[in-house]
Amino acid sequence: MVLNDYAAVQDYLFGLKARGVKFGIDRMRLLAAEIGHPERRVPLIHLAGTNGKGSTAAMLDGILRTAGMHVGLYTSPHLVRLGERVQVDRHRLTEDEIVAFTRELKGIADALGETGEDNHPSFFEFMTAMAFLQFARKHCDVGVVEVGLGGELDATNIVEPLITAITSIGLDHCEMLGHTLGEIAQAKAGILKPGIPVVIGRLPEEAEVVIRRRASDLGCKVISVREEFGEVLADYPETALEGDFQQWNAATATLVARALPPEWGIDEAVIKRGLASATWPARWQRLSVGGQSYILDASHNPEGARGLDFNLAELIRVTGQKPTVVVGCLGIARAGPLLEVVARYAHEIHLVVPHQARACSFEQLRSLIPSQFSGQIFDSDVAELFDDPAACGRLCPERTVVITGSIYLAGEVMSHFCPDFGNEEGHLQDF
Repeated sequence: MVLNDYAAVQDYLFGLKARGVKFGIDRMRLLAAEIGHPERRVPLIHLAGTNGKGSTAAMLDGILRTAGMHVGLYTSPHLVRLGERVQVDRHRLTEDEIVAFTRELKGIADALGETGEDNHPSFFEFMTAMAFLQFARKHCDVGVVEVGLGGELDATNIVEPLITAITSIGLDHCEMLGHTLGEIAQAKAGILKPGIPVVIGRLPEEAEVVIRRRASDLGCKVISVREEFGEVLADYPETALEGDFQQWNAATATLVARALPPEWGIDEAVIKRGLASATWPARWQRLSVGGQSYILDASHNPEGARGLDFNLAELIRVTGQKPTVVVGCLGIARAGPLLEVVARYAHEIHLVVPHQARACSFEQLRSLIPSQFSGQIFDSDVAELFDDPAACGRLCPERTVVITGSIYLAGEVMSHFCPDFGNEEGHLQDF
């Protein structure tokens, strides 16, 4: 395949994605060795968790840049464009950079594949390599790296970080990580490294026991959000991102920042300003288009549904009216808890099916709406609803419109709200 433009690179990367998700870090170690171990040239912070790791990464990025540092940020999946995954000082990879990296990596990947079919890097491993190379070549002072899925077997787990953090533990990706909180915690605790401190968020007791046991075995100091900040929300740090769970994430980011080398100059004032500057799209993100108020929120799993419950209740308290809710999900296990919450607070519900193979159908979504919901339910389409966001289409202009569920749905909607992003690249999502 000749990678002569971005369209060809998209096709190539999509081909890698089509081979399926590959777990294990041996391939990534081989690839990292072939490209000179760029992950060893920049100090790194490694974050895992069921929810909150992206928001926490964004808060740490804000804190570190407030301290005057040159910061790399690696997160997944992307919202609209593939380049969002790899950012330096919040500038995402350009199409030209993705083309150049893919050309550079393809020959190496092909050579590794010739040594054994399973040695050919996956799509996610390609993106992880791009992140490490970009951070090193841009001479970042520090990089913030979010685990893709799980922890122990994730491609990012080749790093030797300054500090690790586990933001939360909930039941998600159970088919891959385990069906109990303890099993999922065990997978995520795989990012702990001997002697490296770990910050833990507000974890269920079953999960915390597992992580503390692993930390003890490895000689890792445990820094606990609960122990430092207690149970009263008013005692938690403020952040620009809305919701009680974002204050929990802010506490995690604060404790990570406090544990970084003192010569970095990160004091409490820097932390406070950094948290106030943090931005992270599609996490209760407020938008106003043509006088219509929208809130975009990727509450995509049972743990996220609890945060959505808090935010919807607060929205109704402030506005005095129930919102219109647009919702689409991937997987029955995720959709059920989410729709229970939506039905408690929505004036009307618009069901949509994201353009993903695992998306719930209209029939599945309808079957999960509690029978006591008395509002209207519509089968809708993102293009129909949002081709002209200012016009609202079938949506009630007097009410706030909350778009929630899958991050892939959020990306489809955002591509309509913000055409400057370019065409939405949902086909290049991996989980």
